[in-house]
Amino acid sequence: MGNTFGHLFRVTTFGESHGGGVGVIIDGCPPQLEIDVAEIQYELDRRRPGQSKITTPRKETDICEILSGVFEGQTLGTPMMILVRNKDARPQDYQEMASKYRPSHADATYDAKYGIRNWQGGGRSSARETIGRVAAGAIAKKILKQYSGVEIVGYVKRIKNLEAIVDLETVTIEQVESNIVRCPDTECADRMIELVEQIRDVGDSLGGVVECVARNVPKGLGSPVFDKLEADLAKGVMSLPASKGFEIGSGFAGTTLTGSEHNDEFYTDEQGEIRTVTNRSGGVQGGISNGENIVLRAAFKPTATIRKEQRTVSRVGEETLLAAKGRHDPCVLPRAVPMVEAMVAIVLCDHLLRHHGQCESLKYMALRARE
Repeated sequence: MGNTFGHLFRVTTFGESHGGGVGVIIDGCPPQLEIDVAEIQYELDRRRPGQSKITTPRKETDICEILSGVFEGQTLGTPMMILVRNKDARPQDYQEMASKYRPSHADATYDAKYGIRNWQGGGRSSARETIGRVAAGAIAKKILKQYSGVEIVGYVKRIKNLEAIVDLETVTIEQVESNIVRCPDTECADRMIELVEQIRDVGDSLGGVVECVARNVPKGLGSPVFDKLEADLAKGVMSLPASKGFEIGSGFAGTTLTGSEHNDEFYTDEQGEIRTVTNRSGGVQGGISNGENIVLRAAFKPTATIRKEQRTVSRVGEETLLAAKGRHDPCVLPRAVPMVEAMVAIVLCDHLLRHHGQCESLKYMALRARE
């Protein structure tokens, strides 16, 4: 099922929405990294259900347990296993969906591929699977921060037709976390919250865009030809539930410009570093990071499971109607923010380790020899 992501920093998630629990196995984490469970828990708390009036009312504390790979507060270099047990499962709420397909959900395609599926809350296709990604992302963020001060900040850029104005250079996690919709533009955030509440009350859902900036990313990350940095970022982000689009830098808007308008001209700064005057490339050129901010956007569709009655068919092909029960987000965007950040961190961490393994190891050995 493609449950593993990454090359050197390898992440394998497991579990179903209403099973015993969900989690992740992280292989390739460097040894002697100090680990505080609270750091992982902070990220999981940002992702968990029931955190506000505009998210699913499912009540899960999502308390994580580290079962392996850590000793006396440090990583061993061996596989890490992080588990979160499901506490508020209600599989009976999904009984009708055992025989009826939810429009635009994974029900019909899972049946077509495997001939069997866990219909309790979506099983493996549920966004609850992302707990493992977010936990792994917390580890990846720490490695990146410790190495070169990499800072990854995601936020809700747009919900339906409400679009925020955000300064990519200065936006902070504190600003993002200052409201329940995770939009640092407070005026726009208020209107977003009102719109989500309105759509929730009529049993419908909304989609939008999460924007993410990674600052202080070192130059040289990315492995052309097939493992270009933006290609792996796209794969990581597009593997998230409900994601339907990806852009980096100028994205599709860049197609309206000429080459002279779009090109990022070079200059040398006061420290002697080669920089770009603009950043329409989004921090990646030729598939390799250039040291500028990495800026990307991910589009998320409206939540597929809604309370409004819709036409559908049963597993045996009979036409019928379905008004889905259960507990669901009227808009996935606020909880998608830590998920996008996690996948960006995992990709950057993996490429950082790969870059050092290929391009820095001989320099390191030469330095050690001179010592």
